[in-house]
This record gives sequence, structure tokens and C-alpha cells, in this order.
Amino acid sequence: MVNVLSEASREQKLALINAHPDLAGRLKLADLTADSRTEQSSAGLDSLTQEERSRFLKLNNAYKQKFGFPFIMAVKGRSKDEILAAFEDRLEHEQDIEFDTAIEQIELIALLRLKDRLPSVADVFSSLA
Repeated sequence: MVNVLSEASREQKLALINAHPDLAGRLKLADLTADSRTEQSSAGLDSLTQEERSRFLKLNNAYKQKFGFPFIMAVKGRSKDEILAAFEDRLEHEQDIEFDTAIEQIELIALLRLKDRLPSVADVFSSLA
């Protein structure tokens, strides 16, 4: 997937970026894919206070206004505070840097999801014994 993505045009990459939902956005968790729902829930994005939700919505809007695409971050294993800090840091990026960062985060999300689905080599060998 990473190899195919590296060969994709900027327009194709942008379409992939735009296919991602906002973090803690206006979509209900039930409207997300099972993977996204689990990842956002594990980061506590399903139990935001009204103040936290407002902050996420404000950052999502500022990010989209500046870059023209949604903020993407592999949130598995991250906390709300880490995600908010990343939002604020990445809002300082230039357009090209943030575009590349979004693609890197998509690659990381894919890697983490594959690791969850594929058995480790040790598991394969122990099942053969």
C-alpha cells in the first residue's frame, strides 16, 4: 500500500486524505468505520466534555481552513491531550509539510491496523507446534 501510495498523484493522495473523518468531529462514532470508532474511543474521543468537544471542533475548522483537508493522526495509544497538542503544533506547518505529514499518518494508521489483524510470526510458529 505504501508503495502504491508513493506512486500516486498529488490529486489521488488528496482524495485519500479527504476521505478521512474529522477527529472528534461532527460525525457520531456510530457513523465511523469500526476501526476508526475503536481508535477514537481508545483515545477518549468518545467521552469529551463540552469544552473539549468545542476545542476539537475549533481546531478541526482552523486546520481545514488553513490546509483544505482534515487533520489526520494515528490516535491509537494516544491521549486527548497528545492529540490536541499535535493539532496545535501541526497548525504551524507549511502546506507541503502538512500534506506529507497527513500521508505519513495514513501509512501509520494502515500499519497499526495490519498489525492488529495479522498474527505475529511467533504466533504462527507456536500454532504449528
